[in-house]
Amino acid sequence: MAASNTQVSLESVGNLERRMTLRLPAQSLETQVGGRLREIARTARIKGFRPGKVPTKVVEQRYGEQVRAEVLDGLLREGFDSAIRENSLRLAGSPRIQPADPATEGDLAYVATFEVMPDFGEIDVDKLEVVRHTAEITDADIDRMIENLRLQRRSWTAVTRPAQEGDAVDVETWSQAGDERLPAEGSEKGVAVIGTGAMLAEIEAALVGMKTGDEKTMDVTFPSDWRVPQLAGRQVQVYLKAEQVSEPVLPEVDAAFIRSFGVKAGELDAFRGEIRSNLERELKGALMGRLRREVGEQLVAAYASVEMPPRLVESEARQMAYQTFEQARRQGAQGELPADAHLQFMDAARSRVLVGLLVGEVARRNELKLDPKRLNETLRLIASTYEEPKQVIELYRNDPQLMSGLQSRVMEEQVIDWIAERARHTEQQMSFQEAIGPTA
Repeated sequence: MAASNTQVSLESVGNLERRMTLRLPAQSLETQVGGRLREIARTARIKGFRPGKVPTKVVEQRYGEQVRAEVLDGLLREGFDSAIRENSLRLAGSPRIQPADPATEGDLAYVATFEVMPDFGEIDVDKLEVVRHTAEITDADIDRMIENLRLQRRSWTAVTRPAQEGDAVDVETWSQAGDERLPAEGSEKGVAVIGTGAMLAEIEAALVGMKTGDEKTMDVTFPSDWRVPQLAGRQVQVYLKAEQVSEPVLPEVDAAFIRSFGVKAGELDAFRGEIRSNLERELKGALMGRLRREVGEQLVAAYASVEMPPRLVESEARQMAYQTFEQARRQGAQGELPADAHLQFMDAARSRVLVGLLVGEVARRNELKLDPKRLNETLRLIASTYEEPKQVIELYRNDPQLMSGLQSRVMEEQVIDWIAERARHTEQQMSFQEAIGPTA
């Protein structure tokens, strides 16, 4: 059935929301479904029947529901897309299509609710002022990374001297909070590396100067948000016993150490070159992240008065709330996501939607196309962080959803670069450590 057989009516529900009613004759749907089933019957292979001799009723039972759903979806999409083109509408987000009560017998009626793009007016990126950060990898950055790798591979040797920063202390503890003892019986045992912040800073500092076998009792006031509820916000007497003090022993940067990181030759120059490549990849991502934030903030400030599609903003806020909740749950948080959790994300979601729509609009108006070379470079960079890069590349190329996400990311970066090049921009030099650190 052609889209012309579908009757369409369109109305505005709000400034950016539209409601479209689509009606199509039920008989026309059944005619198409019947034709499709007859095609299937000619080639279907069903056990107990010769090819081409399967009874219509059997084909209907086996394939009818699926075929009817596919034909209906195709007709509705065709009618919807045709009406969108005829009315020169541009969608923001996906439509929601639901059955409606038919006005006349023999009709199938559906209502599509959707939001349209806001009017941004003239988008003049020349007026934006953007700070573009730059940084370079130095030998000192490579030296620092090698030291970090040595720390990761350190071993420990027991010592008899007093503990100092960087040492590991096997510590036994228990606490008295008023009439309550924690734990109720015995003590807790663990290992604290002084200077890492694994324990409360005041307790960690008290370990400095203790030798194996030393004991100490101290009064500590725990923060109100402390992870142990029984101790949070209370003044507590803490008992400490150093069972063993150990100092770190860092491995030499020799051929065996270098080979353990996949550099087969075991040569220092090749190892430093590998580290430089990894740091450059990290730096490139960090600088793009800063540029994306910088351009995004400028776009939000310049187009703050433009109304955003409310359903799209709410959907984004709900997604942000869910991601935050899931991250907290993975870190041990309990409970369920509150129904109104998205409300605290509405402002951030509005900014994110505004930037996303603006980036898409800039690309459309300036006919910017995805750069295949940049896409391949980004894919290779992602793959290079894995042990089997070729498998990762194949995974992306065989998964449309993964590839679509990557294409969207690369296209966004292209547009951000394009905007930044045309905006009034100043360069700000940073060190590598500053560049990969948190933004203000």
